[in-house]
Amino acid sequence: MDSHSLLESVLVYLLAAVIFVPLFRRLGLGAILGYLTAGALIGPSALNFISDPDEALHFAEFGVIMLLFVIGLELAPEKLWRMRNQILLLGGGQLALSALALGLFFYFVLGLGLQLSIVLGLTLGLSSTAFAIQLMGERGVLARPLGRKGFSILLLQDLAVVPILILVKVLADSSNSGNLQQGLMMVATLVGYIITSRYLLNPILKTIAAYGSREVMTAAALLIVLGTAVLMEKVGLSMGLGAFAAGIMLANSSYRHQLETDIEPFKGLLLGLFFIAVGMMMDLRLLLEAPLLIFGGALLLMSIKILIIAVLARGWGHSFQECVLLGLLLSQGGEFAFVVMSQGLALDFFDAALTNQVALTVSVSMAFTSPLVSLWSRFGKARETNDQRDFDEMADADEPEVIVLGFGRFGQIIGRMLSASGIPFTALDKNPSHVEFVARFGNKVFYGDGKRMDLLEAAGLKHAKVLAVCVNSEDSLSIIEQVREHYPHIEIIARALSRSHAYELHARGVQHVHREYVGSGLEAAKETLVALGFTEQQAIERTARFRSHDNELLQRAIQHKHDQEALFELAKQGRKELEDLFTQDDVFRGKH
Repeated sequence: MDSHSLLESVLVYLLAAVIFVPLFRRLGLGAILGYLTAGALIGPSALNFISDPDEALHFAEFGVIMLLFVIGLELAPEKLWRMRNQILLLGGGQLALSALALGLFFYFVLGLGLQLSIVLGLTLGLSSTAFAIQLMGERGVLARPLGRKGFSILLLQDLAVVPILILVKVLADSSNSGNLQQGLMMVATLVGYIITSRYLLNPILKTIAAYGSREVMTAAALLIVLGTAVLMEKVGLSMGLGAFAAGIMLANSSYRHQLETDIEPFKGLLLGLFFIAVGMMMDLRLLLEAPLLIFGGALLLMSIKILIIAVLARGWGHSFQECVLLGLLLSQGGEFAFVVMSQGLALDFFDAALTNQVALTVSVSMAFTSPLVSLWSRFGKARETNDQRDFDEMADADEPEVIVLGFGRFGQIIGRMLSASGIPFTALDKNPSHVEFVARFGNKVFYGDGKRMDLLEAAGLKHAKVLAVCVNSEDSLSIIEQVREHYPHIEIIARALSRSHAYELHARGVQHVHREYVGSGLEAAKETLVALGFTEQQAIERTARFRSHDNELLQRAIQHKHDQEALFELAKQGRKELEDLFTQDDVFRGKH
């Protein structure tokens, strides 16, 4: 492909995405279906703007690799352990029963081979994480106990994707009698890779963060994802598995949020291109020639999954209405069906006709999901059950109530007080050496620049109640302006390095401003008074009066913060007022 045709293809992809994705989101059908429809229309079976989708699909598969890396980043071991009951029993039960029911249908009704039936059952047992999470969020279900059940099911499915991809690769090589041995060798290689890399990645990231730039850190994130993916492919494993393993290794890393935000734009663009490429490979003529097969298959798939999910959810004490609602939300086929089918087609495990049928069936099931959920919500009158809570339904411990930006000496005092009070918080600091030093004392602090709103959101800003800004004056003003614009409800506690810095913070509506040295200076002044013969009570009262008067003077000075002459005059006036106050105290109580 020459440079001109490549540029024209890119323009077609961008135009199709810009037109169809907003349209489908407006219709409540989701971005994934918009990408698939755009691809189907510009592909060879429709308008034929792009005649060869294979090149785009090969390149866009890196979007799936990055998605698996981000999923791995979210799977910290403690989070998995906390949700173990729901993940294993509810999520595992859903996938196992759905795969069994679908596999039996493919084997006995359609007469497919045993291996094909098993893989197709597992593949279609997966739901769309992106689609379902978006729907649950829109319906206000995600934060409820019902939503946590759905998230557990999706999490188990995400965990199952990599084993399914390995299964397809192993089964596809049917001529190799050493499949079991090869599979064991793959697992051993993966374990060795994880153990080795655990001790290398964090030191490397620390060095890059200390001596590189933001662009170099982004390059490092891409290098980790693509490098591990290619390495796994070289030893016979899938590239997606390598990226997934890299994500898990970094799930507890101090650089997790930084990596996630750096990867996110590339992941989003390449995933969109992947779905467009899959859409281009669909044969829309099949939809016209065999509508009963496609539409009937989609409805059958959804019916089986709704029934299984509803029965399992009922066993967890939810009402009938809620059980059906959860089944509907997760009833569609998932985006990973396209990934599995694409890999199977490349390995000649699936033929093109079967791949196209499955892709169309999954797409139609996605299209049906949102309208059916709307109908059930309207006529089923689903309502939340009594607020049942169990061990796994405790409020998300991962979501911080407080975010501390800048974890130096000032921020650490806040963090220590919060930790002692059992209050979860997330700390961010852009000094990699500082991050490592603090981590040695058992504190969890992440590397990252608090001026980046995407990084703050990845750290949990949407769920936080308080933001403690403990960074330098220039950065703090920029951060506070952004947070005030996007999240005006969050309470901000700010560290002021100087009186002028305090003026600027108050001018931006920050009510809780704490000047860095005032507290310790007043404590020292109090001890000085006691050493000079004042009683403890007199020293405490005089210190409190000084603090109150100084805060009052600060408020009066804010409106003159850019007028030096006025500030000098106020300072002179303030000193006289303070002397008069102390003189009155001395007269009233008697000189010390």
